[in-house]
Amino acid sequence: METDSNKDGALQAVQDEPEAAHDRDARPDGRDETEDERADRRWGELLQELRVAQTGMQILFGFLLAVVFQPRFTELNDVDHAIFVVTVGFGAATVGALIGPVALHRLVSGKGLKPQTVTIASHMTFTGLLLLFCTMVMVLLLILRVALHDTLAFWLVAGMAVWIAAWWFAIPLWARHRAHRMSRR
Repeated sequence: METDSNKDGALQAVQDEPEAAHDRDARPDGRDETEDERADRRWGELLQELRVAQTGMQILFGFLLAVVFQPRFTELNDVDHAIFVVTVGFGAATVGALIGPVALHRLVSGKGLKPQTVTIASHMTFTGLLLLFCTMVMVLLLILRVALHDTLAFWLVAGMAVWIAAWWFAIPLWARHRAHRMSRR
């Protein structure tokens, strides 16, 4: 049976379609990408997010490390010393969580684990953001306690904590929930 080259190409495409469909993720977001392509894209996006968070944390942690060497540090009362120690602890934990994805990637790179690596690194990054939130709140508390010497510091920090939590967590979670609801329609 003779067929022209156009028909052979179409026939071959039809025969290859189930395999191609198996290799590609049928995604509701309209992306036509394999699991590995999706992992590569998500890894690139995560790296961009980490660059922002790591830079901010490096500046903040550098500030915290320098505070102890300032002359006024010895004038802090016991409560403020305790706040400082807890803040440095949060800062160190934050640095660990935000640099963790880099170490993870380096240790498993080339082992065929990119999708799993992206998922684990995403969890590390979210943990790092939670710890960064705690670090920022504690830094604000320490600074405002030293600056104001009264209970107004607590209320200002509480207000700022709510503000940051809204922008970092509440609004994104609301958007995620809304998108999920819209996709079920």
